[in-house]
Amino acid sequence: MDTPSAIVIRRATDADLPAVGQLGSLLLRVHYEFDGNRFMRPGAGAEDGYAWFLGTQLTEPDALVLVAEVDGRIAGYLYAAIEPRNWKELRDEAAFIHDILVADRHRKGGIAQALIEASLTWARSRNVPRVMLWTATPNERARRLFERLGFRPTMVEMTKELT
Repeated sequence: MDTPSAIVIRRATDADLPAVGQLGSLLLRVHYEFDGNRFMRPGAGAEDGYAWFLGTQLTEPDALVLVAEVDGRIAGYLYAAIEPRNWKELRDEAAFIHDILVADRHRKGGIAQALIEASLTWARSRNVPRVMLWTATPNERARRLFERLGFRPTMVEMTKELT
C-alpha cells in the first residue's frame, strides 16, 4: 500500500476512461473469481468494454462516475446512479452504488471511504432518500467497510444454475 499524501476525488472525464476501464475490468475479474457462474466472464476486450460503458454514463444526468486521483494518477473509481421507484424490487427511489474499486497498491489509504462519502454528498444534493449497494458474499473486506460507513444488510441474492 502506498500512503497517499493527498487524495483528489473528482468526476471522471473522457480522458480517464482507459484507466477506469482497467479498474472496471479488475472488478469484473474479481467477481468472476468469486463465482464464475453468477458473474460475467472477463473476456478479451473487457477493459475497452468497461471503458465504453462508463463513458456512456459520464453525461447521464442521474449518473455519477468519480475517480480518486493520487499524485496525478487514477487510484480508484466509483460508479453510482439514481434509480427510480421500482415495483419489481419493492423499493422507492434510491441512489445505487454500482461499482467501487481501489487499486491494490492504494488500499487501506482512505480512498474507498472518500469515494463513498463523495457519492453520499451527491445523493443528498439530489434529495435522494437512501443509498444502496450490492456486494459479493465472499467480499468480507468490502462488507466491513460498508457496515462501518452505516450501510446495513437488507437482502440476500440467491442463484440457482439451470444448466
